[in-house]
Amino acid sequence: MQGLLRSLWDEPRPPQAPRRVWRDWALVGLLAVAIVLEAVFRTDLQWRPISVIFAAAMLPTLLWRRTRPLPAVAVPVVLSVLVQLLTGADPAEMGSMAYILILLYALSRWGSGREVAAGLVLITAAVLAGVASGNILPGDVGGAFAVVFAGMTLGGTFRYRARARMRELDQVKLLEREQLARDLHDTVAHHVSAMAIRAQAGIATAASDPGAAVDALRVIEAEASRTLAEMRTMVRVLRRDQGSPAPELAPNPHLDDLRQLAGRGRVGPAVDVRIDGDLDDLSASVGAAIFRIAQESVTNARRHARHATRIEVRVAADDTSVRLRVSDDGDSTAGRPVTPSGYGLLGMIERAGLLGGTCEAGPNPGRGWTVTAELPRTGAST
Repeated sequence: MQGLLRSLWDEPRPPQAPRRVWRDWALVGLLAVAIVLEAVFRTDLQWRPISVIFAAAMLPTLLWRRTRPLPAVAVPVVLSVLVQLLTGADPAEMGSMAYILILLYALSRWGSGREVAAGLVLITAAVLAGVASGNILPGDVGGAFAVVFAGMTLGGTFRYRARARMRELDQVKLLEREQLARDLHDTVAHHVSAMAIRAQAGIATAASDPGAAVDALRVIEAEASRTLAEMRTMVRVLRRDQGSPAPELAPNPHLDDLRQLAGRGRVGPAVDVRIDGDLDDLSASVGAAIFRIAQESVTNARRHARHATRIEVRVAADDTSVRLRVSDDGDSTAGRPVTPSGYGLLGMIERAGLLGGTCEAGPNPGRGWTVTAELPRTGAST
């Protein structure tokens, strides 16, 4: 139990709390209208001036509920306690003051463990002050705390779900990095083996044929340059050594394997593949990435593109980059996310980013769905 309390106390704030947007201003505006209407039409308000002024004055705290959750709760709660103790009035008697529950939700959703604990202390003090001033009956204390904990529990639930989702996305990214590390490991091993063989040949012929030894050194230099380029990419990849699945034994894919995606399977639309440009000296890691992204895109199109009859895979290369475009003619949005929430698309974006490129996906203006990717030829980080 002590360990649980300690972990809750040390809980940090969730990362990347969203800033205020137009919806926050719209919420404040709607609540301001509700306060005015309640002030005009309610006839049972005992402390009308104090209640209306307090509700309107505390309304802007909603704008800081995510970035400063504890002050957003502390300001109205502390002022409410002071008003009750000094005047005996209940400044929160208006129904529109229910927006305090939004602040409590935000505190448990975006606050740290210490901030949540401080907020609970303040809320307890406010309830006790209400009992002391006679605004809250002793029999209603349980109901007041039930409402408070309901709002905070809802915020904690969404906080847990967001964290679980983040862990799943991190897992996908790590798996994609691990796969890329395996591809790069095999490529580097091939270059190093070629260097070793050439070095042995050069040593064997150095005495009898110095020219052959020089040629071997040139080949070793070229292989070393390619190996260093691959290593620069590989060191940016996080590879987990424990708890990872068994490595695949199939050889690394490359652009020549793209043509295997062409044709029509037993079910699904036909796939047309076209490759343009000079791809002879393309980095092996980039070739493997282009194939993986194209393969995932074709698989997604066959799985999700309703009424699709054709999938086009286009690869074009110039002196600096390689561009991939995979499009289908199915329904644009039926059963397909328009944001990168799917794990397959997230993996494609992660792989392209690790190689210094970009990957995007979305519906076409008319029908169909398109995935585009652009990678530098060398796969170096930009």
